[in-house]
Amino acid sequence: MAVCLLLVLANNACLAQTASNTENIQQLWFGYFTQTRFSNKWGATVDLQLRTKENFTDHFSQDLFRGGLTYYIRNNTKLTFGYAYASFFPGDNHTKITQPEHRPWQQFQWHTAFTKSRIMQRFRLEERYRRIILNDSTLGNGYNYNWRFRYNILYEIPLAEKASFFKKLWFVANEEIFINFGKEIIHNYFDQNRLFIGFKYEATTVSSLQAGYMNVFQELSSGNHYKNINVIRISFFQNFDIRKKERK
Repeated sequence: MAVCLLLVLANNACLAQTASNTENIQQLWFGYFTQTRFSNKWGATVDLQLRTKENFTDHFSQDLFRGGLTYYIRNNTKLTFGYAYASFFPGDNHTKITQPEHRPWQQFQWHTAFTKSRIMQRFRLEERYRRIILNDSTLGNGYNYNWRFRYNILYEIPLAEKASFFKKLWFVANEEIFINFGKEIIHNYFDQNRLFIGFKYEATTVSSLQAGYMNVFQELSSGNHYKNINVIRISFFQNFDIRKKERK
């Protein structure tokens, strides 16, 4: 698994070097992710994210709020329906305004546990309503709209089995591909690929910290311009289970 993901990363790097009109960017991504299970069948998820624009620390490019209601088919399989709101801070084609986006989404996710490792997979469908931009400093009425499909696979393996600091440390490899579709999509049906390699530290039974390197290779709407983004990603996770214990 890890070898395959490294091959994808190498392929993305080659594409970035050979593709014309490729912009290389360095960013920091911060995220807080929480899941709460209320009952055997229902739960909720919320995440908050903030991303810088370039040179790791220069300005901000985007913030994101995402929330959803989760239905547990089984303990390891679940459906989520939710809404996200994103703000794209002043950028290439709107240097004086922030572009908002409304994003309903639906997701099917399942987990597979092995003796010494575990895998998470998910399919996510997003409906993206992005505010129309009239010019460099003016938002228009209405929204551009398209669908986006995402497939994510995450692989985790512990670095040690015996009781020690390293027993709480996991190696993490994560691959996610994004595909656009809809009548407004003309050139970039392939949206982007994200490959993450890093580590997760399980601080407590409900909290963990994940940090590492992510490569994002993105095709822009023109179809002949690309972004190769080198990201340091830091994420904090909390998973709560507040189900009432069954009475005997």
